[in-house]
Amino acid sequence: MKQQFYTYIQQLQDTITSALEKVDGKAKFQEDLWERAEGGGGRTRVIENGNVFEKGGVNISAVYGELPEVLRKQFGVESGDFFACGLSLVIHPKNPFVPTVHANWRYFEMYDEAGEVVTQWFGGGQDLTPYYLFEEDAVHFHSVCKEACDCHNADFYKKYKETCDNYFWNTHRNEARGVGGLFFDYLKQTEAFTIQDRYNFVTEVGNSFLNSYVPIVEKRKELPYTQKHKDWQEICRGRYVEFNLVHDRGTLFGLKTNGRIESILMSLPPTVQWKYNYHPKEGSEEAKLLKVLTTPKNWV
Repeated sequence: MKQQFYTYIQQLQDTITSALEKVDGKAKFQEDLWERAEGGGGRTRVIENGNVFEKGGVNISAVYGELPEVLRKQFGVESGDFFACGLSLVIHPKNPFVPTVHANWRYFEMYDEAGEVVTQWFGGGQDLTPYYLFEEDAVHFHSVCKEACDCHNADFYKKYKETCDNYFWNTHRNEARGVGGLFFDYLKQTEAFTIQDRYNFVTEVGNSFLNSYVPIVEKRKELPYTQKHKDWQEICRGRYVEFNLVHDRGTLFGLKTNGRIESILMSLPPTVQWKYNYHPKEGSEEAKLLKVLTTPKNWV
């Protein structure tokens, strides 16, 4: 299974980066191969200063070795080895009317002293962070997510949409990071689902990503904007940074396990503002967005 999924994310990285380069029309992804001293490595691809994408990364990694201390404590074991691989992406567009997007699909195995697999699971999801709310964009994104889920189980979309709303929540501001999407973790083999069933579901979601995001980019990338719109985008980006550095489990895991810092912080946008005690004008488009972020909405 680990080889099957690693082969998949290698192919998916190629597919996604090629498609996004075509959308941008100018910038190309720069590839950076790296190795982890403890075992494994990755292939980081970053795009910057494009016509459409101000900064973005589509990264894959496969790492293995002795369980880091933070994981030994989490799993309540004294020792053990692990393997983890995944694809993680964050895209920050230039135009404030084009939303930021994040996605991640990953697989984990843990072994006993004899090298036998003692647990394995999949995790991941995708979510949308607009700076100006076009409701039809949120509906489109969620519709694609729901369609991918419905191919496998009628309950998945509602369950993983709710998990996403709860997870991508900036507790210190009492607001969502964006308009959500899907988030799932610890998808293990059960009586109802084999590990191959889990693989089939996660790859269905991964394969749906470009259809969920690219049509929105194409629709909004040429809209004219002003410095006022750009300022608001950068204020919202500040809140995106806050979530990633304060609450995000993946970022914190990477920082605590001697992860590659450039790949971990790839998710951070290039320009950000923090204005003291800033509140948008009541009734404005900016205020409309914040109102939606304080109360997660059912889009489909």
